Amino acid sequence: MANTPVTADLGPATALVCRECGATRDLGPFYVCDECFGPLEISYDFGGVTRADIESGPRNIWRYRGLLPVPSDVASTPNTEPGLTRLVRADNLAEALGLQKLWVKDDSGNPTHSFKDRVVAVALAAARELGFKVLACPSTGNLANAVAAAASRAGIRSAVFVPSNLESQKIITTAVYGGTFVTVDGNYDDVNRLASEIAGEQDDWAFVNVNVRPYYAEGSKTLGYEIAEQLGWRLPDQIVVPIASGSQLTKIDKAFQELIKLGLVEDRPYKVFGAQAAGCSPVSAAFKAGHDVIRPVKPDTIAKSLAIGNPADGPYVLDVARRTGGAIEDVTDEQVVEGIRLLARTEGVFGETAGGVTVATLRKLVEGGALDPSAETVIINSGDGLKTLDAVAPVVAPSANIAPSLEAFRAAGLA
Repeated sequence: MANTPVTADLGPATALVCRECGATRDLGPFYVCDECFGPLEISYDFGGVTRADIESGPRNIWRYRGLLPVPSDVASTPNTEPGLTRLVRADNLAEALGLQKLWVKDDSGNPTHSFKDRVVAVALAAARELGFKVLACPSTGNLANAVAAAASRAGIRSAVFVPSNLESQKIITTAVYGGTFVTVDGNYDDVNRLASEIAGEQDDWAFVNVNVRPYYAEGSKTLGYEIAEQLGWRLPDQIVVPIASGSQLTKIDKAFQELIKLGLVEDRPYKVFGAQAAGCSPVSAAFKAGHDVIRPVKPDTIAKSLAIGNPADGPYVLDVARRTGGAIEDVTDEQVVEGIRLLARTEGVFGETAGGVTVATLRKLVEGGALDPSAETVIINSGDGLKTLDAVAPVVAPSANIAPSLEAFRAAGLA
């Protein structure tokens, strides 16, 4: 299967195109260009997709099936049906940070409580069409949850590989779905290399973020589509996106560009900002140094879901930030924890460490003058804080511990 084009119904997808040299090839289980070894992505013939087409669709990501590499009947097959998560008007957080209009796209509401359900849903649909039998991945945690859950729902086997030092909550919330679940003594980059080697030997295994990555990555576009639709079919002035591999940021930009080309939103400028933890900030470092290449690093941060030392889409993130007039910034682990607490205190949204990175980066960008506080801004909360309790456990506690009596309450001075 590895080098053989297949006949499959992948909706409006027409070919695979190299992001480096532009070479094209037939649709199939390919992810690297034969000409230059650059990454491949999907090209499309969208035809005439309208707002009415989308709005009449199901209340999940399959309302955008006409813009994704999935079969037209994708909504009728078992999947986790993620999407249409809340876009929260964040007036309290905006006031705390000195912004005029701020929204939080809260993807903790997906089936396994992170945005990874979006990319896995698209990868699963494509993998079925391409004839794979096993759904697999290397992961920093959230993707492991999503792959294990989606495979269970689809009735197929899963095989998941994660670093052995992952948060205990993410270990448990993956293991509960069953399937093959392997912890590896190494960081994510070590796990990813192992997965690439296994993918070369197991012809019927679809590693969602390796050998079917072009299809998988397209799932992140649905975040961009939803933001535009939920804003009344318009784009925000600015958006701040956490960076792990960088694919989410580049695909949100791709979604905005597609909506403009299709005439579904007004063609107007917008800025894309990236957020990293200082303990794993190779893209931020390259941006600040004015470089076009990413120098890999060894991650050391509590934001484990963003701890990818050699991000595959890093150079493309630089392109998007520079083209749109945005920027990329990084924050310390202490600032990450404060970002989590600030989002929870002001908006009642408990984000995981990646959400803390995004909020803290937003604050730093505003204070540094890189982000316009008067412009409408959207930030991404990509996962649920219940998955990374260890990050905030040392700094939060009950207000008091008292005996069950009114006297004890009065004595504690809590009124």
